Amino acid sequence: MTEGEMLKPSVEEFSRLQDYMVDTQKDSAAYKKMKRRYIELKVILSSSGVNLTQLDIIKE
Repeated sequence: MTEGEMLKPSVEEFSRLQDYMVDTQKDSAAYKKMKRRYIELKVILSSSGVNLTQLDIIKE
């Protein structure tokens, strides 16, 4: 499996998660859980060399 194939699910999850976060109230428990996963994915993708400049719409 190539590095790109391994990163693809994380990129897709990061994008999908942000869509959910945009539609969720920031003070809700669900948002706080999503934000934890958002941070985890952001760290994974950044450390793998993925440029999140255009992909990251939350920017928190």
